[in-house]
Amino acid sequence: MSIDVLMPALSPTMEEGTLAKWHVKKGDKVSSGDVIAEIETDKATMEVEAVDEGVVEDILVPEGSEGVKVNTPIARLAGEDGASAAPAAKAEPVKAEAAPKAEAAKAAPPKAEAAPSAKPTAQTPAAPARHSGERIFASPLARRIAGQKGLDLAQMQGSGPHGRIIKRDVEGATPQAAKPAAAGATSAAPRQAQTLAQMGIPDGSYDLIPLDGMRKTVARRMTDSFRDVPHFPLTIDLEIDGLLASRAKINAMLEKQGVKVSVNDLVIKAAAVALKQVPEANASYSPEGIAMHHNADIAMAVAIEGGLITPIIRKAETKGLAQIAVEAKDLAERARTRKLKPDEFQGGTFSVSNLGMFGIKSFGSIINEPQGCILSVGAGEPRPVVKNGQLAIATVMTVTLSCDHRVVDGATGARWLQAFKALIEDPITMIV
Repeated sequence: MSIDVLMPALSPTMEEGTLAKWHVKKGDKVSSGDVIAEIETDKATMEVEAVDEGVVEDILVPEGSEGVKVNTPIARLAGEDGASAAPAAKAEPVKAEAAPKAEAAKAAPPKAEAAPSAKPTAQTPAAPARHSGERIFASPLARRIAGQKGLDLAQMQGSGPHGRIIKRDVEGATPQAAKPAAAGATSAAPRQAQTLAQMGIPDGSYDLIPLDGMRKTVARRMTDSFRDVPHFPLTIDLEIDGLLASRAKINAMLEKQGVKVSVNDLVIKAAAVALKQVPEANASYSPEGIAMHHNADIAMAVAIEGGLITPIIRKAETKGLAQIAVEAKDLAERARTRKLKPDEFQGGTFSVSNLGMFGIKSFGSIINEPQGCILSVGAGEPRPVVKNGQLAIATVMTVTLSCDHRVVDGATGARWLQAFKALIEDPITMIV
């Protein structure tokens, strides 16, 4: 009996995604636990594992298809020995697997069962890939590679379903091959050109890079936060000579373990301990009430190709510096390759954004809803300070706490910064 493999829901809010890659083809035999496909969202690439055994009867959704709705059949297995119509894959936090077929049958279009060999007409967002005026049809992976190589997608012909531009089309292409027609590239996007022209930017004076899913999501969420959240900044200077000396001793102790603690790891630990000391700052606003969080789940901002993601150190107040350093390094590396699981970047109670490594002295960040605060960390640098009435030199780091005024008022934010300052300037207090 045939078993449908369904488009998985990788998070509670996911409605659609991109089928980035198939690891099986028609006629292949699969066993429970086999990786059969990769699904892309705006934040991560996840694997789909088979739950049941069977033979791939049909691939219903080709590689590179965008806008595939959750619970849409993407493939069909021929079950063995009269297997019942159980789900072929399911969605779990660790691996991207589809929901039970019983639920999907309600959501899937009626015609999806009737035409097993047909192309996925149910996914209207995954429209035929052709250069149709305002829109270029290409997979998110192809867009990222094209952006890295400086390719103009408007001048390329795709080899994917219905002419969609996919990975293999851009991997072998060169910027020289795409640029001869670049002068007329803006004519392929008349609406965008018209919008920019209204801003006083002349047609033909720029190259238009289409927005991928991540950039659109970041733009939407940050716009919503900046507009809707009544926020204010609090800025303070910290002397970090003691912190740097302690870090050197800690790293000397951890050298044999191959672990190296960064200043940012110390900031994460101090932020978590300060949240336990001032629990009123570890809160989120909701229309139903103020959520007072039990643990300090610290989200750290990581810049990746095409946007930003915030992997989370869970229960950071309970973890040692070595464990935080190992987790932070692993999360950052997997964030840059989009290999994070949804539960590793969704949620969090407090964010840390550090631009000190770029030499930025001071800045303010936009709050990452529904968190109540985000800490912006600048560079540590030698500055003149006054100690006991005498001019001296100290290594000073400026930090700015952006607060959601609906949750954290000025006094609460100030008390949290006082606690944080004490921990940073005397790091031994983090562990006692």
